[in-house]
Amino acid sequence: MTRVISLGGSILAPDKVDCVFLQKFVRLIQDFVMENGAVRFIIVAGGGGPARSWQAAYRQLCGALGAAPNDAQADWIGIMATRLNAQLVKALFGPYCKDDVVVDPGAGTTESIFTGQVLLAAGWKPGFSSDNDAVLLAKRFGADTVINLSNIEKVYTADPKTKPEAEPIDSISWKDFRALTGDVWTPGKNVPFDPVASRNAEDSGISVICASGGDLDNLRQILCGGGYIGTLIHA
Repeated sequence: MTRVISLGGSILAPDKVDCVFLQKFVRLIQDFVMENGAVRFIIVAGGGGPARSWQAAYRQLCGALGAAPNDAQADWIGIMATRLNAQLVKALFGPYCKDDVVVDPGAGTTESIFTGQVLLAAGWKPGFSSDNDAVLLAKRFGADTVINLSNIEKVYTADPKTKPEAEPIDSISWKDFRALTGDVWTPGKNVPFDPVASRNAEDSGISVICASGGDLDNLRQILCGGGYIGTLIHA
């Protein structure tokens, strides 16, 4: 059985690497693999603070130089941040993660790219975030759900930072979720789940659980199939 986790950069490296979180996260996954030998994990790293900072610097410098920022170039900067984060997490898993970081979810054979118990993946190419890579890998390895860990506990009916009346959602269809977030991706877009990934997940019959990455007891509940705090997005 393969479990897929889209590990948001907002919890992995909000400004700098969150060493306390990563230590606990790696131990939880290692313990779960030891307890459940048939389970393997694909973990797709987001870009987080490094991606946002470098993208902001790119846009600022373009303005200073009298050039128009290019979305594809901004995406590539974010992609490189995801690869840096993924390489760090891969190194922390040691012998559990025997394979190179996946940067193209369609490359190689399933047998050749995933020989260990944990596989790390990162951003692929411009046009979407690492959430979409998680969906593509879930489809390829037969996982019906992506666990999306970020700095929010649930999806809300609107942005609670600007609309205090926004309400948390326990379960929502892809159709209704996409009506909330739109279908257009822009580099660094701040939504619970990437619009391109959402469309591909809906088309592939893949569900997504959005939950707080900081609550690792809750993550264990999700992995064990118990009750959890989060939002289920489904067909």
